[in-house]
Amino acid sequence: MIKYTIGEVAFHLREPHDLEWLTSLGRVCRAFDQQDSGNIAFGVEKEGRRLFVKYAGARTMDYMGDPRDAVSRLEEAIPLYSVLEHPRLIRLIDHFRTAGGGYAAVFEWFEGECLHSHWSFAGAAKYSHPDSPFYRYRQLSLERRLRSLDAVFSFHVHVESQGYVAVDFYDGSILYDFANQETKICDIDFYRKAPSVNDMGESFWGAARSKAPEEFELGAPIDARTNVFTMGAIAFGLLGGETDRSFSKWEAGRPLYEVALRAVSLDRDSRFDSVRTFKACWDEARSRSRIP
Repeated sequence: MIKYTIGEVAFHLREPHDLEWLTSLGRVCRAFDQQDSGNIAFGVEKEGRRLFVKYAGARTMDYMGDPRDAVSRLEEAIPLYSVLEHPRLIRLIDHFRTAGGGYAAVFEWFEGECLHSHWSFAGAAKYSHPDSPFYRYRQLSLERRLRSLDAVFSFHVHVESQGYVAVDFYDGSILYDFANQETKICDIDFYRKAPSVNDMGESFWGAARSKAPEEFELGAPIDARTNVFTMGAIAFGLLGGETDRSFSKWEAGRPLYEVALRAVSLDRDSRFDSVRTFKACWDEARSRSRIP
């Protein structure tokens, strides 16, 4: 393990790696080094402007794979941020190769907090620690959470309209700005052209709590109905009992519960046929709900 310090920020890598190029972007003020994707990320500031820099090419502490694979994945993901550009998606500003063989993607900074901040609130602390972003989010009024979910659903209607499917979307892809009550999506690196198939079997990208059954099955279709399941699973995570999908754990009334429950049906054909249809039914149920 190698400890690095750039400015006042300390972080760790498995082996030495040249990161001096970071200083050309500004003063490094944050480091996010506990990612299992093969990426490391930084917050940098220059002349009052903050940026978020995602970098692949170094051997990070929690990634067991080949850094060259992480570089390829990040580079191949870059076009997605243009094709799927949306007000609810973090904005890509620049991207480039580094002299050390790595790849950097530079995004506009967003003051949101990740709802799955495992580097600070792992395990039970995510759900119970008063400083955990997820815990604080769950204390928000139902109306605010419903508005936040609308941002998530609206973005994925857009994704679908562009001919893509979401892959590896979970609560760790959601950023929430508590001060301004704004939601944005980050990390769409694994989204794919539709239709797609599960080419990895049980290890297909994603958090188990948000994955549809077909995302555990080699050769199974990954399509709009898969994304419908994911949207329903996210709803249960933010409004209900997450994987406990009983009505007793649900906070948003029977009409919305019935929509979310249909979305997470284990039978693909019983789900809504598209995210657009799901959201239309969700919105209609929302109009019939008496939410304080």
